[in-house]
Amino acid sequence: MPEDILFLSRGQVETLFDPDTAIESQRAAFAALGQGSAELPDKILYSSRFDDSIVFCYASRLSADTGAVSKFGSVNPGNAARGLPNVHALITALDPETGRPVAVLDGTAVTTLRTAAGSALAVDALARRDATTLAVLGSGVQARAHVRAIARVRRLRSVRIWSPTPHNRQAAAGQLADELGIDVQAVRSAEDAVAGAHVVAACTLSATPVVLGSWLAKGCTVVSVGSVEPTRCETDPDVLVRASAVVVDDPATAAGHCGPVVAALRSGDIAERELVALGEVLVGRATARADEDDIVFYGSVGLGVQDAAAAWAVIHRARGGVRTQA
Repeated sequence: MPEDILFLSRGQVETLFDPDTAIESQRAAFAALGQGSAELPDKILYSSRFDDSIVFCYASRLSADTGAVSKFGSVNPGNAARGLPNVHALITALDPETGRPVAVLDGTAVTTLRTAAGSALAVDALARRDATTLAVLGSGVQARAHVRAIARVRRLRSVRIWSPTPHNRQAAAGQLADELGIDVQAVRSAEDAVAGAHVVAACTLSATPVVLGSWLAKGCTVVSVGSVEPTRCETDPDVLVRASAVVVDDPATAAGHCGPVVAALRSGDIAERELVALGEVLVGRATARADEDDIVFYGSVGLGVQDAAAAWAVIHRARGGVRTQA
C-alpha cells in the first residue's frame, strides 16, 4: 500500500462514486449486517445546545480485508435555505492490518450518495416490482439524490416533488426532468405528492409529519431518512400503524434514534421485536412484503457500516482496483 494518505475531495468522490457503485456498496453493507459479519459499535449523536444542529461521530468495519472507517460531522437543518447540504462530514479510513490512516474523504458527498443508495436498495427489496410513481418530500440535495438513485432500481414514469418553498421544488423538478428524461412535477401540497404514489421518499428533517398514513395508497412503500433523532418525525403515527412491516436499517439503532419508531414504541403501536432489519431481508432471514397491497415502511437514520462500505468502494476505485464485497 502507498505510504501517502489519499485525500479525496467532494468532486473526486462524486466522480468515483457513481449511482451503481453506491448501490452495490450499500448492498455489501446491509448484507454484512444481515449475515452478522460487520462490526457496528454504537454511534455518538447529540443535539447541540447552541443551535439546532446535530453532531455525530461513529466508526465501523465492513470486513477483515477493509480497515475501520470513522465519520465525524453535523446535521444543520438551516442549510437547505442556504443552498447547502444539510450534512457535512469528514471520513477517515484505516489500513486493515496496521491501522495506519490510508485515506481521508469528503464525508458530505459520501453521506448524500450512500444515503440515497441505501434507500434505493430498500426500495428494490421492499417495493412492488411494478412501482413506477415516486413522491418526494423535500427538494434539496438529498431529495434530488433519492430521485436519481431510485430511478436506477425502478422504471419511474412520474415523480411528484413537494417542499415548502415553491421556487425550490420547481427548480428541483426542472433539473431532474432534464437529467432523467421522465415526467417530474412540482406540486402544491405534500398530500398532492403522496396520494396514489407507489413509493414515497421523505427527505426533510421535519419535526412534524409531512406524510400522513391516511394519504397512502395500497401497496405503497414509504422511505424516511430525515427522522434522524427522536424529536424528528416526518411521518405521522398512522403510517406505522397501517404498515404491514416496519423495516429499519438497524433495529437497536432505530429504537433509540428514529423519531417515528421511537414514538411508536413508546405508544405501544409496535414492539421492538417487530422491527425488521433490512439486511436480514436481503439475505433471506426475514420477509417484509407478503402481499401486493401491503404498505411497507422503511426508516433509516444512517449507520457507520454504510460509510465503511462506501469509503472502501471509493478508495478501491481511486486506486484502480476492484470494489470490496462483503
